Amino acid sequence: MDNSSLRKPAETAIHQCLNLQASESCAVVTDDKRKAIGEALYRVASETTDDSVFVRYPPGDQHGEEPPAPVAGAMETADVVLAPTTKSLTHTEARSEANAAGARVATLPGITEGVFLMGLDADYEAIAQHCRDVLDQVGDADEMRVTTPKGTDITFGLGSREWHLDTGIVHEPGEMSNLPAGEVFVSPETADGTFVVDGTMRPHGKLDGELLSFAVEDGQVTDISDPEIRGQVEDAAEEVGDDAYNLAELGIGTNVAVTELVGSVLLDEKAAGTVHIAIGDDHAIGGDVHAPLHLDGILMEPTVYADGEEVELPRGE
Repeated sequence: MDNSSLRKPAETAIHQCLNLQASESCAVVTDDKRKAIGEALYRVASETTDDSVFVRYPPGDQHGEEPPAPVAGAMETADVVLAPTTKSLTHTEARSEANAAGARVATLPGITEGVFLMGLDADYEAIAQHCRDVLDQVGDADEMRVTTPKGTDITFGLGSREWHLDTGIVHEPGEMSNLPAGEVFVSPETADGTFVVDGTMRPHGKLDGELLSFAVEDGQVTDISDPEIRGQVEDAAEEVGDDAYNLAELGIGTNVAVTELVGSVLLDEKAAGTVHIAIGDDHAIGGDVHAPLHLDGILMEPTVYADGEEVELPRGE
């Protein structure tokens, strides 16, 4: 792909989403497999401010794995951070500490050039409004329930956990977002039931008729139908024990520009009218579990209830 074609989405990220100013510093953090996207972002950033750095390192082994210390240092000392990486930095101490230091952070985990072009061709002010519309319906709920035609029926107890908006508009110190953006999400205190992933989930990508089933009891995943995903969780459990089986997240997609799944979790979990449920780490999104993985599965055609009332979900354009 001609790298010049990456300029427009890079401009959207730098200007509309992050609102980088000439007086600010910017760190673009990438790895060897996402170099072209990182370079496109750095090119636009360096035209905006003289205080820009480009930091590249070998891809990590697992989503949520901490980056090398020099990378974390660059993130913590910048005003604006963009992280197009193969493995996600969203659920890391490095990202949390950068936000705590006041950085505005956008992570782009697993981003491809195609997803970069498609996912950033959107009106993020409109996406932000869809996020607020969903939050108005779920923000005060004590209990959420999700069902799907493929067999999902799971109930979440939220307790004192707060919902978060991923709008793509990251203009205030300490804010963060995934890019492409568009979701409302929470780390529940507990959950019980079954969820069936029929959309997209790593390492399989878009499932195309395959179903992945997960049983959940008292906030812990107790059965995983897929051997590859079960193996990932078991490997993580060798390091952190039962925390690897934590039911980490309930998310609702709000990006109406994403009208079909493409096999990228980063983009597909934002698709309007979908739900995603994640296993593993939740400390970076309001929970208290630290784990070396965060596995999202996307559910199609969900019905969502907040304290028994059906939630009106945004739909693709």
